[in-house]
Amino acid sequence: MTRISRRQALAAGTVGLAGCRTEAPAPSAGPEAPPAKAGLTADGARGVERIVEATRTRDGAGVKLSRALGGRALPMLDPFLLLDEFHSDDPNDYAAGFPDHPHRGFETVTYMLEGAMEHRDSVGNAGRLGPRSAQWMTAGRGIVHSEMPKQERGLMWGFQLWVNLPRARKMIRPRYQDIAPGLIPELDHDGARVRIVAGSAFGATGPVSGIDVEPLFFDVTLSRGVSFEVPVPTDHSAFAFVTDGAVRLGPSRAEVRAGQLAVLRKGPRIAATCDATSGRMIVLAGKPIGEPVARGGPFV
Repeated sequence: MTRISRRQALAAGTVGLAGCRTEAPAPSAGPEAPPAKAGLTADGARGVERIVEATRTRDGAGVKLSRALGGRALPMLDPFLLLDEFHSDDPNDYAAGFPDHPHRGFETVTYMLEGAMEHRDSVGNAGRLGPRSAQWMTAGRGIVHSEMPKQERGLMWGFQLWVNLPRARKMIRPRYQDIAPGLIPELDHDGARVRIVAGSAFGATGPVSGIDVEPLFFDVTLSRGVSFEVPVPTDHSAFAFVTDGAVRLGPSRAEVRAGQLAVLRKGPRIAATCDATSGRMIVLAGKPIGEPVARGGPFV
C-alpha cells in the first residue's frame, strides 16, 4: 500500500486511504504480539512477557511523540492497537497539533497529564482537555475530528490510545465521552496513588462506561518501597507503560523504566513495586476480541 500523509489524503478526498502515521505502519493484517505464555506463579501475579522500548516518530501535522504500541516492535496487543506519548515543553514539538482527520472502526482515547488541547468533531461534539482529564471517542461507522493545542508555551504531556471494536460493532453510531479531572476517582491505596479512568478497583469505579472490551485504565504513582497490587480478569490482555522513574513488575521483579512498555502474561493480579526514587505508570487491560485485523491508517 502506498503511504500518504493525512493532509494529502484529506486534500485529495481519498479518506479511505488516509494514514495516521509517518513511519512505516504495522502489518495491515495479522495477529497481535506473540501469545502470552502460561506464567502464573502460585499467588497468580502476572509475569512480564516482554519489554518494548518506545520509538520516536511524528504524527498529526508534525507532532513529536513516542510510539510504544502500534509500531514494528509491537504491532498490537488485542484489543489495543496503538499507544503514543507526547511529552515536550518545546512548542515547536506540538503546536501544529492534530488537524481534522478521519477514524472508523475503533475507539480513540486521550489522557492528559499536563497542558491543554481542544477536541472538535463532525457530529458536533467539542471538549477541552486539560491536566488530568480524559476523553474516550468511539469512532464507530466514521467520524472526522481534530485535537489542537490550546497553549502557546509550557509542557504538553499526554497519551493517545487506540482500542479495537468487534466486527459486529464497527458500524455503530459515533460516541464521545468527555471526562473532567474531578470525575476520575483518585485514591491512596497502601501508599500507592491511583487514578481510575476505566474499570473498578479498591471500591471505586472510573467514569468511562459502555465499552465492549471491558477495559481497565489506571494511572499509578509509587514512591520508594511502595507496592501495588490490583485484581484483573484473568484472560484480559494487559500492559504497563512507565511514564516516569522506574517500577518492578511481576514475581521476577522485572525493572521497567520510563519510556518502556511491559506486556504482561495472563493471570488474576497485577503486582508492582518501586525501589527507585519514584515510579509512575499507566496500566491498561482489556478483553481480547480474537478476530483478524486489517488496518489501513485510521480505519480498522
